Amino acid sequence: MHNLREVYTEGKNRLQKAGVQSYEFDARQLLFFVFSIDANQYLLNQSMPFGEEEEKKVNSYFEAIQKRSEKIPLQYITGEQNFCGLDFYVNENVLIPRLDTEVLVEKILEYEEPGQRVMDMCTGSGCIAITLQKLGGFQVMAVDISEEALTLARKNAQRNQAQVTFFQSNMFEQLSNTSKVDVIVSNPPYIESKVVDELDDEVKKYEPRLALDGMEDGLHFYRILAREGKRFLNEGGRLYVEIGFDQAEAVKEIFGAQGFLDIQVYKDLAGLDRVVAMHR
Repeated sequence: MHNLREVYTEGKNRLQKAGVQSYEFDARQLLFFVFSIDANQYLLNQSMPFGEEEEKKVNSYFEAIQKRSEKIPLQYITGEQNFCGLDFYVNENVLIPRLDTEVLVEKILEYEEPGQRVMDMCTGSGCIAITLQKLGGFQVMAVDISEEALTLARKNAQRNQAQVTFFQSNMFEQLSNTSKVDVIVSNPPYIESKVVDELDDEVKKYEPRLALDGMEDGLHFYRILAREGKRFLNEGGRLYVEIGFDQAEAVKEIFGAQGFLDIQVYKDLAGLDRVVAMHR
């Protein structure tokens, strides 16, 4: 007969042997997920022998450990990720929301007024759009090329009781009849194609390349945002984009060449360039 501490220890050891760097954290999170417990419940019950129901979950736990050993991202196993204090469904059709992207949302919440019309381009899981609507009171429309991503984003909006309108479009191509907005925000694909192939297995093998690949120089989608975005922005409207840590100068040049003004760069918690903001 097992107990929580025994199965956690075994799970942790298996992940360590598989070379998973965050083996302790991941084994614990999978334990909480499979057995539907939290940290306090674990501490209180870690030595208590399993009953029949708990024993049935042991195989499920080690199946989850095996998936993580194969470098399947933790969030794709649990199907969830927290972003700005809200919980989101995630799967292999969307990029896993990152802490870095919270800076993008925080800047909009800091500088923009509730009630403004916002367009989230390349919405993926919908985490940016939904968070802005819930925490900022914005009128939000969210756009993505992937119908699979939009299906999940709609589920996330329902889960978080957010009023967001979703559109399927290849960037701005299918949005010709859309009213202008006050803010455009985007976390577009921005990794160079050749670099995508060099990423860790759990990123390049499991996260959608469509959400990662910024074409040859990583700047393809910024050029589209700069060229087409201003047509959808009200006069004086602002545009916010997430960038790679080494892309600030190139992105500033792209948007400056299209007439955007007051271009600002903001850093993430690690002190790296992460957000570029400007106005029309």
